[in-house]
Amino acid sequence: MTNVPSIPLGLSFDNSYGRLPERFYARQNPVPVAEPRLIRLNRGLAGAIGLDPAVSDDQLAGVFAGNRLPEGADPLAQAYAGHQFGGFSPQLGDGRALLLGEVIARDGRRLDLQLKGAGQTPFSRRGDGRAALGPVLREYLVSEAMAALGIPTTRALAAVTTGLPVLRETVLPGAILTRIAASHIRVGTFQYFAARGDRDALELLVAHVVARHYPEAGAAENPALALLAAVMARQAALVARWLQVGFIHGVMNTDNCSIAGETIDYGPCAFMDAYDPATVYSSIDQQGRYAYANQPVMAHWNLARFAETLLDLIDADQTRAIDKASEVLAGFAPLFRRHWLDGMAHKIGLAETAEADAPLIQDLLETMKTGEADYTNGFRALGRAAAAPAGREDVRGLFVGMAGIDAWLDRWLARLAVQGRDPAATAAAMDAVNPAYIPRNHRVQQAIDAAMAGDFGPFEALHLILARPFEDRPEAAAYAAPPEADERVLRTFCGT
Repeated sequence: MTNVPSIPLGLSFDNSYGRLPERFYARQNPVPVAEPRLIRLNRGLAGAIGLDPAVSDDQLAGVFAGNRLPEGADPLAQAYAGHQFGGFSPQLGDGRALLLGEVIARDGRRLDLQLKGAGQTPFSRRGDGRAALGPVLREYLVSEAMAALGIPTTRALAAVTTGLPVLRETVLPGAILTRIAASHIRVGTFQYFAARGDRDALELLVAHVVARHYPEAGAAENPALALLAAVMARQAALVARWLQVGFIHGVMNTDNCSIAGETIDYGPCAFMDAYDPATVYSSIDQQGRYAYANQPVMAHWNLARFAETLLDLIDADQTRAIDKASEVLAGFAPLFRRHWLDGMAHKIGLAETAEADAPLIQDLLETMKTGEADYTNGFRALGRAAAAPAGREDVRGLFVGMAGIDAWLDRWLARLAVQGRDPAATAAAMDAVNPAYIPRNHRVQQAIDAAMAGDFGPFEALHLILARPFEDRPEAAAYAAPPEADERVLRTFCGT
């Protein structure tokens, strides 16, 4: 291990994962870099975790590049396995990330502090352990946009350039992202020990996760089964939220499925422009496994793999264990459906959700697909149509050849009239859940391209827009516009 000096940052560390047995991780210091420079510090988040505001930007650049360690940190690379596009790898692990430790925030929350791109680890598998500038900026923008949208997610604390080149298809500038998470424990973490038949490690991991994320499961008659149900509930709610904002993760492998129920690992992620349930952006998803509409199915599949790791802890009898786990997993579809229907009903202005409204929602989506309507702008325009008759033209203008939207608007407005809510109140409620601004692929790419040329202005401007996604701002109208034909970004890429 390299010798890295420490510096006091005012952070309160309590590294519980590092107190687990050493087969859970490999202790590893970050590898220092040549010329660290701070691109951006998330000052609001920094204050929330207790970072001393007197620490200079130059000192922070050194810390977030791995040249110095926060006092109290205990760096390690976590071990995990995972199914990647359906194929199982028994050992993956943090190949380019290091968990610096767990910070106790000002509000008492325990949060992981991680460097992504901090150099090689024992899990690097011939990789360089580094990150390029583009993927770091993409994750910073998109994860912070997700947080502003109210969707559970890892957060970006800081981004730095390293002064080191990174070789991918071409030579790229290197960077490191500092990430905050409820934890970095994944379905793949459980799979790592299950693949080795390490029951003791699984028991320790269940106890750790229950204490950290699901204390109510610890009081259950069968804690492992209760944990499965609790993780399933969070995943059902999370993926429903993804669909409601048009988000496509792109790599829903089991090693990218957070046990804490957060969106994690923003690789070839993207937000949909024109609505199409078959939309895929990831360059490596050749078969559409993780297409927009497949995400609930794949979440359920990942949870089934999680259940497999817990069977010996659920019941000593394998048949009974499978039956018990299957009974829990059977609840995923109705739970997801409830979350999805509730959210979609609110998006079209319904204060109360009823299954009878599902055809109205589904017909809108079909009409949007046929009419090639922009998903985000379509729902945002509905708020204007709910507020006043003139707003109807805003909606109609988003559809190619109208494609049945007039008939749907008649049905919808009649349904709103039945609930008897003031139109202005309905419109305000819709605007509170239908964003005006999302990280549109072409805008993210433009910000990355400019930064690669040394201009971080577009990155900063886009970040400021995305921080307040529900507020209409005339000066930001261009950020709500879908891409022109020559601006479309149809493929997004992993950073490895």
